Amino acid sequence: MSQLPEPLYQSLMSLLGESRLLTDPSSLEHYGRDWTRFAAPAPSAVVLPETVAEVQGIVRLAREHGTAIVPSGGRTGLSGGAMASKGELVIALDRMNSITEVNTINRSLTCGAGTITATIQQAASDVGLCYPVDFASSGSSQIGGNIATNAGGIQVIRYGMTRNWVSGLKVVTGTGELLELNNGLMKNNTGLDLRHLMIGSEGILGIIVEATLQLTAPPKDPQVIVLGLPDMSAIMSVLQAFQSKIDLLAYEFFSELALAKVVEHQGLQRPFSEVTPFYALLEFEHAGPDIDDHIMAVVEHCMTEGWVVDAVLSQSVAQAKGLWRLREDISETLSRWTPYKNDISTTIAKVPQFLSEVDAIVARHYPDLEVVWYGHIGDGNLHLNILKPDDVSVDEFQVRCKTVSKAIFEAIASLGGSISAEHGVGLLKKDFLGYSRSEAEVALMRGIKALFDPDNIMNPGKVFDS
Repeated sequence: MSQLPEPLYQSLMSLLGESRLLTDPSSLEHYGRDWTRFAAPAPSAVVLPETVAEVQGIVRLAREHGTAIVPSGGRTGLSGGAMASKGELVIALDRMNSITEVNTINRSLTCGAGTITATIQQAASDVGLCYPVDFASSGSSQIGGNIATNAGGIQVIRYGMTRNWVSGLKVVTGTGELLELNNGLMKNNTGLDLRHLMIGSEGILGIIVEATLQLTAPPKDPQVIVLGLPDMSAIMSVLQAFQSKIDLLAYEFFSELALAKVVEHQGLQRPFSEVTPFYALLEFEHAGPDIDDHIMAVVEHCMTEGWVVDAVLSQSVAQAKGLWRLREDISETLSRWTPYKNDISTTIAKVPQFLSEVDAIVARHYPDLEVVWYGHIGDGNLHLNILKPDDVSVDEFQVRCKTVSKAIFEAIASLGGSISAEHGVGLLKKDFLGYSRSEAEVALMRGIKALFDPDNIMNPGKVFDS
């Protein structure tokens, strides 16, 4: 394991003190990785700044000594973007977690990058508003990481991605300079908006240290319905049927294998006794007394057409939360199998062809492995998880999966889709970036990185090799 240069160590000790400069093996293991398990964490040290000035000081010292930096948020990423495996200095934003303003006139909230997503959601709720970007890891993910990966989640069909809700950012670049971007303005038409370069940049341009987020009115009395579907082709027919009558908050799907794993390992109950190959979970607002009748009329139509086999509609908040767990607990449940994840997307209209082509590739190449499908089908985003057998090493498993990923990504490219819908590129997908971005685009990305990070110390080796 690499060690910090002694002059850098002493300078950081002087800046932060012993309690916020960590080099013990347990801390290096904890802060040096995210939810991926395909590389061993090996940072040289971990620092825990509490102020923007401290982040600037750390970056300037790292630049002076030629030490690479890995920004670290809630470490819930799934593409290796927060992995520190080559002696990097990890800057963990955990202590920069204060909410400095909730403004009900502007409908905005300003907070440190280390603020937990669920804390932001609760602060918005406390004043009768809503921060609508939501996902299974909201209880541990941090807003800086959400922004750095342009996180999506379960309600993109209604509210869009994180990008739609960021009205201001403070960012420390690779030179230690502080940029204050957009200042929370709704309108600011003064040239290039560098804020949007930072959103989704995965820490390769700078470290997000503060964010101003837009809030909105919360949905009214959300209800959930889970449907049993006979095959993949029914998924889009059901979506079209419901969207023609109801403004959906979410439209999720998952396979029977996904449901079986969650029920077995999380102690949950099946939504109904009928076992079907696939399931759809829909959330919508209970907007009036006739909404249940409208919902059941669509369900009956879908059953008549053969698109739905069985259904259950939530009758309480508790039941709605229980039904959501069937979908939201999938990722955590699958983590015990060290899954190889593909987070892929296309336009909504191309989803049926997309599903058919990718499923055929998967069936052909993985007949002996468990393959779990789930995803945000309402916005064209699928999560494909191949589960590692217990008797296969991680390295052997990864090599096999990466080989087949090439065929999957070729199919995605032919449909104009993306190899990463919301998880980012990180370490795991950088070799496949060319399937979603042209050579000209990647060259421009490298040039932009060089401007913000001239010494290539910001999360080097992620997204692309500089």
